[in-house]
Amino acid sequence: MALSEQILVELRRLVGRENVLTEPEDLIPYSFDGTAAMQQMPGCVVFATSTQQIADILKLANRTKTAVITRGSGTGLSGGSLPNKDCIILCTVRMDKILELDPANLTMLVEPGVITLTIADAAIAAGLFYPPDPGSMKISTIGGNVAENSGGLRGLKYGVTRNYVMGMEVVLPDGEVMWMGNKCVKDVAGYSLKDLFVGSEGTLGIITKVLLRLIPKPVAKKTMVATFSRMDQAAEAVSAIIAAQIIPCTLEFLDRMTIHCVEDYAKIGLPLDCEALLLMETDGHPAVVAEEAAQMEQCCRKCGCMEVRVAKDEAEATKLASARRSAFSALARVSPTTILEDATVPRSELARMIRFVEAIAKKYNLRVGTFGHMGDGNLHPTFLTDERNKEEMHRVEEAFKEIFDEAVRLGGTITGEHGVGLAKKSFLPKFLGDAQMRVLRELRKTLDPNGILNPGKMFD
Repeated sequence: MALSEQILVELRRLVGRENVLTEPEDLIPYSFDGTAAMQQMPGCVVFATSTQQIADILKLANRTKTAVITRGSGTGLSGGSLPNKDCIILCTVRMDKILELDPANLTMLVEPGVITLTIADAAIAAGLFYPPDPGSMKISTIGGNVAENSGGLRGLKYGVTRNYVMGMEVVLPDGEVMWMGNKCVKDVAGYSLKDLFVGSEGTLGIITKVLLRLIPKPVAKKTMVATFSRMDQAAEAVSAIIAAQIIPCTLEFLDRMTIHCVEDYAKIGLPLDCEALLLMETDGHPAVVAEEAAQMEQCCRKCGCMEVRVAKDEAEATKLASARRSAFSALARVSPTTILEDATVPRSELARMIRFVEAIAKKYNLRVGTFGHMGDGNLHPTFLTDERNKEEMHRVEEAFKEIFDEAVRLGGTITGEHGVGLAKKSFLPKFLGDAQMRVLRELRKTLDPNGILNPGKMFD
């Protein structure tokens, strides 16, 4: 059933006519997110600019049992912000203020629509550091990062978004506003409810403010690229680096397909005669950085690398790092549809998992490029396909079923950073088991008894 005119009238009264979109041509950009081959038109799009407006909208939605899907920039890769038919898309991009930067307590209070890169730049300007750096950080919003518990290239050393959330304000489905957490480094009073909302994918409440933890900015950094004739050698080098008790800031990899696509796209000067490339960064005190860089180079050479290239300055370091950051964009140029997935396995199983992905691609006659975070076992098999070819898309689906099954068999998980959303909800029960699924459902039903927030996402 389409949204009633009465609901639309009330929404316009709450936020202003100019902040409610209903025309089909205006709704199309909000009918999909970053996930390939998924689209659904919403009933309307509402732009909120305050916590009170969001509370009022949820009271209306809860009373009328209208679905509400929260959306930031729409860069998600699991269908988490995909509309339900005739739902309200509640867009928070206009809540984009940095409310406070507190150097004395190393915190920053922000609204959910602040772009991740804006937060990182503001921290650097204050001589501080916000480490999480998802691949979409130039456009993704912090509200989405928190809702998906986003990772990034620096996750190996610094962790993911959850590690930097000290508190948050959330509007519950009935419109009640709740604050969780504070600036205290230690606080064990009651359940850690904020951790329940981090990674909840918009199913439990709507995030309206986030209190972030900052850390001192590293004094020095060194960036290197090592190339290998076999993926096994690259994996062995990673194991050797970790065994040497070095935790790099970044330890990323690209396979042959991705290397060629990136070089064709970005003209970085990458060698094209290798099977694997490692991007390595170490940061911290200058003396430690120099020592760790030398040790990492030694580990790579002992594992048979073809070449180690060390950035001579910040400009070259940025250029080398762009090889990894442009991987998705480079692969996306090859075919009409690019399906970027993520699966995580223990580091010791990464080379085996990469070989398995290659074998599955051959089995189903598909093109795949694989890259990702070798330091933490999170890989991104990326199938290059065409969603108009239904038979080929079926083969892609079958390939991913086998990939996720193998990841779990090896002690891994079905998603390391993209979330469950719609794309992976069919895999969740098998991965979590009956007891965890029961607890998840009971928690969700307790907080959202009418099921208005992001219905159908993560699980039914």
